[in-house]
Amino acid sequence: MEKERHYDFFQNRECEYFPCHKGVDPEKFSCLFCYCPLYALGDKCGGNFVYTETGIKNCTYCTIPHRRENYERIMSKMSGILELARKKDTGKP
Repeated sequence: MEKERHYDFFQNRECEYFPCHKGVDPEKFSCLFCYCPLYALGDKCGGNFVYTETGIKNCTYCTIPHRRENYERIMSKMSGILELARKKDTGKP
């Protein structure tokens, strides 16, 4: 039997935007990654996004960061996000 985890799910039902994606089950909607850390990966994030005519990434239809079962998926990509930050900070590839 798997032990219940509490670190991979959070809700803020008092948020004026909750839930911020239409058509999702509010009982299962996680606010833990309110601002998706995968956004910085651009087209390599693995989510359901489109680019607008002006080149802005639109994640309106992506609920990957808002589902508890995707916590490990997001965490597995954190090294890539940290690498992007390191390159930006140091200016080195």
